[in-house]
Amino acid sequence: MKASQFLLPTTKEDPQDAVVASHKLMIRAGLVRKSHSGLYSYLPLGLKILKKIESIIREEMNSSGALEFELPILTPSEFWETSGRWDKMGKEMFRLQDRHDNVSCLGPTHEESFCHLMKPMLKSYKDLPINVYQVHTKFRDEIRPRYGVIRSREFTMKDSYSYHLDDESLDETYQLMRKTYRSIFGRMGLATIPVQADSGNMGGSDSEEFMVVSPIGEETLMICPSCGYNGNIEKTAVILNEEASPTKSYLDGNKVETPNVKSIEEVASFFSVDKSETIKTVAMMGDGQGILVFIPGDRELNEAKLKNASGLNEIYAMGPKDLEQYNLKAGFIGPSSTFHPGLKLYLDTSISANREYVVGANEFEFHKKGFIFGDSLFHKDSLYERVDLVLARKGDSCPNCGSGLNEEKGIEVGHIFKLGQKYTKAFEMKVLDKNGKTRDLTMGCYGIGVNRCMATIIEQCNDEKGIFWPISVAPFEVCLVNITKKEEDTARVEEIYQSFKLSGIDIFWDDRDLGPGFKFKDSELIGFPIRLTLGKDFVERNEINILIRKSGKEIQHTYTNFESLKKQIADIIQDLYTDLGASNV
Repeated sequence: MKASQFLLPTTKEDPQDAVVASHKLMIRAGLVRKSHSGLYSYLPLGLKILKKIESIIREEMNSSGALEFELPILTPSEFWETSGRWDKMGKEMFRLQDRHDNVSCLGPTHEESFCHLMKPMLKSYKDLPINVYQVHTKFRDEIRPRYGVIRSREFTMKDSYSYHLDDESLDETYQLMRKTYRSIFGRMGLATIPVQADSGNMGGSDSEEFMVVSPIGEETLMICPSCGYNGNIEKTAVILNEEASPTKSYLDGNKVETPNVKSIEEVASFFSVDKSETIKTVAMMGDGQGILVFIPGDRELNEAKLKNASGLNEIYAMGPKDLEQYNLKAGFIGPSSTFHPGLKLYLDTSISANREYVVGANEFEFHKKGFIFGDSLFHKDSLYERVDLVLARKGDSCPNCGSGLNEEKGIEVGHIFKLGQKYTKAFEMKVLDKNGKTRDLTMGCYGIGVNRCMATIIEQCNDEKGIFWPISVAPFEVCLVNITKKEEDTARVEEIYQSFKLSGIDIFWDDRDLGPGFKFKDSELIGFPIRLTLGKDFVERNEINILIRKSGKEIQHTYTNFESLKKQIADIIQDLYTDLGASNV
C-alpha cells in the first residue's frame, strides 16, 4: 500500500479527553476517531489491526473445533425474561421498543440467543459436545465510558458457548478453552495471567479472567508469590487464623457520647484505637429490602460477595428515606437485637468473637466502647448471617497456602465460565442419552474483548515515540521510506516496493512528498515493526538502512539484488515471531 493512496491522519498533540497511553496513541496514530461518548469509528489503519486480532482468534477457535455463527445484535426481551436476566442486567442494558410495541435489547452477551437457536438442533447425545462462537458487536450502557475502547459503550467481542451432557465433558472443553486462550493472547503478544473470578450476572461455578498486569487496570489482582494463586479481588476469600472459642459473654459495652463523630476515622481518633478495633456498619438496599453489613472498620465491603451471599440483583447504599424507614441513625448504627424485622443482617467472618470493639450505639451522637460479640456469633438462633464479605488486600493470607498476597492492577481481556445448567434448564434444553433417557444439558461460556485486546497491546507496547506493534498484529510488517529526489532513483524504489508486494510481505510505502523527519516520526508513532530507509546512501552506495522499531537496532544492508534483501527481511520477521512466542511461554 502506498501512503499517497491511503489515509494517515496522524497528529502531534494528545486529545484533551484521553488520559491513558492507548487512548492517546490510537487517536494520534490515526487508528480511531471518537464519534460520541464511548463510541469510536475505526479508520483503515486501526481496522486492519482489529481484523488481524480477529483472525488470530478465529484461527485458534476453529483449531479447537469450535463452530462460527453470527446472530442478530437485537435480542427479544422474551429470551431474557426466560433466563430471568431481563431485570437482573440493570441499567447497563440498552433497551428499545419498536413500532409494534415489541421490546428488545442491544445484546451485551448472547447466552439466551444461542440457547434459543441451539435448542431445536440438539436432540441426542450424539450431537454433543458442541462449542459455538461468534465475533460480533456488543453494547453496554456504561455510566462512565473511559480509557477509549477499553471501556466503551459499543465493542467487538468473541463470545462462545459450549453444550454438554455432563460436567466431565464441560470440564474438558473448559480446559481446552483455557489452553486456547493462552495461545490466542500469546500470538497477540499479550502476557496474561488467568485469575479466579466472580461470575457476576453470568452465574455458574468456575470462572477465570485472563488479566494483563497494567497500572491503568480497573481490576485488582491478588497474587501469591509462593504457590502461584491468582485471584480477582472480588473473588479472593479473606482467610483468618482459626480463633479459639469465646471466653467472654455477650456484652453491651459502655455507651459514650460522641458529638460530631461519624466516620470510622473520627471514631478511631476519638477513642484512640486502631480502625481495626471499630465496627463499620454498611447500610444497603437490594431489590427493595434493607441490608446491614457489619465489617471491621479498616476493611471495605465486597459488593460482589454480598450479591452472591444474598442472591440479590442490584444493591445500592441506603438514602435518607431508607434510613428513616428502618429507624437507622446514619453514622451511629451498631449491632442490636431490636432492629426493624425487615432488615437482613450480615456479619463478616473477620470479626472476632472475643475482641473488644467500638460500635455505633444506634442513638444520635453515641457509640459503645468495649463491645464483645461473644458466643452470639456462633449461636444457631443468631440474627446475623456470618459470611466473608470484605475485599482482600495486600498481605492477607493466600487461600491456598497461607502466605502473604501481593496486589497488582490488571486489564481483563478474556473470561471463561462454567455456567452449569442455569440457562439450559431455563430454556428446557434436553437430549436423549445412550439409554434413551432425557437429560438436561450443561453449559460453558467463553469471551474475549477484541477492541480491548487492541488497546491493551498498546498499553504494553509503547514508548516516548509511539507504538511498537507485535509483528503478528501490526498494520503492516514493513514500512518503506524513500527520501530520494530524482525520478530515476524513485523508480528504483518503486521496483523494490513492487517486488515486496509480489513476495507476500505486507509492506507500506511512505511515498508522500514530505520531509524525512515527518515520515520517520509517523512510522515510529504508528509502530511499524520494520522500517527500510532508501535515501542518499542508497543512491550513492546501494546501502539500505533497516530499523527494528521495538529494539531500535539498525542494520546496514548493501543492496545487490532483491532476493538478498527479501531474505534478510524475512529472517528479521521470523525472529520477531520467534521472540513473540518466547515472551509468552
